[in-house]
Amino acid sequence: MTYQFLDEETLFLVSQTFKALSDPTRIKILHLLFEQELSVSNIAEILDLNQSNVSHQLRFLKNLRLVKYRREGKTIYYAPDDEHVMKILQQSIDHATHH
Repeated sequence: MTYQFLDEETLFLVSQTFKALSDPTRIKILHLLFEQELSVSNIAEILDLNQSNVSHQLRFLKNLRLVKYRREGKTIYYAPDDEHVMKILQQSIDHATHH
């Protein structure tokens, strides 16, 4: 059997995805967005976070294509963009809560 090495771009993207999932605030945001599409102000209110911090985290997640957005008037709503990552997150939660 011949081992197929991962290319550098793939390695980088995988490591960035795990980096995104290593931050408790980003996990909270992704977990919340898995339940419903929300605006920055909704996320900040529900999670009791500063709107600036939420915007910063969403920008990080958007750059990795983990969340997507849509504009409705002046309001931008965010939702998960990648079902694969949401499955990884859910499996990680299941693992952490498994007794």
